[in-house]
Amino acid sequence: MNVELFVLGCSGMMPLPGRYLTSVLLRRDGELFLFDCGEATQISLKKLNLKWKKISVILISHMHADHVTGLPGMLMLSSQVERDDPLYIIGPPKLSEYIEANRRILDMYINYKIEVIEVPQGQAGTVFKGDGYYINAFPLNHTKPCLGYSFIEEERPGIFYPEKALELNIPKGNLWSKLQKGDSVELEGGRVITSNMVTGEKRSGRKFSFVTDTTFSPNIMPNVKDSDIFICEGMFTEELVESAAEKKHLTAKQAAEIALNAGGIGNLGLIHYSPRYNDKELVKLLEEAKAVFPNTFLTRDRQIINMKNKD
Repeated sequence: MNVELFVLGCSGMMPLPGRYLTSVLLRRDGELFLFDCGEATQISLKKLNLKWKKISVILISHMHADHVTGLPGMLMLSSQVERDDPLYIIGPPKLSEYIEANRRILDMYINYKIEVIEVPQGQAGTVFKGDGYYINAFPLNHTKPCLGYSFIEEERPGIFYPEKALELNIPKGNLWSKLQKGDSVELEGGRVITSNMVTGEKRSGRKFSFVTDTTFSPNIMPNVKDSDIFICEGMFTEELVESAAEKKHLTAKQAAEIALNAGGIGNLGLIHYSPRYNDKELVKLLEEAKAVFPNTFLTRDRQIINMKNKD
């Protein structure tokens, strides 16, 4: 089962040509999860040929314009296609008020069910659960109530070995599929084959964490620990560390320190860059972060990341 990340926008504060506002989409087995919805999110979705109908959950970090201004357009866009399943929108207090005000003022035509889940300020824990995965939220320290998120897969069956299945005379097809999923099967004659007879040891699930718009806080580390991919704000270089603290943002070096001290992080992707840095100057952010956490990369608009386990 593939898990892919699509960076829809990597800018903070304002959209720039070629650098839209912060938004990341995760695709798992055809199901889509959107983390933040900045201005121009729709454009990146269209350029990447991603089907917004498949978006199950939208997760909003906080109620600042550069993280939610793309949401009204997304809601209206979703009414252009048939949709049977509800759309879940999760975020901090006032998210429901924002959505309802836009629906009323813009006289939106919505032909599907919207379920808004507001996470009380300071609360942490599981906010959504699906087939084989769950999503945790945890509080961040910004000028408004702000949330970080972790998408966590449950433990997965081990690698399937076809040669073992053939040795046991298990017919190809549906039985193989069940064994790969961890189920047991019964053959003709009543012989029962368990999954561990044809698979390796169970594998840990993949984990993706998303953090933006916060000061440095030890609270972040245990929540993002063991993330295969950790996308984190790295808004400023270290020479602006005081300004970052005043505005309650992170420097690239601080993002790297979080990744290093959390433990078990596979790769760190910096995002939500200040518009003061042009594309060439972003290398300064990367250099400062890599000096602390070498497995760091710069996210770029419409970047595609195949998410594999660290091991």
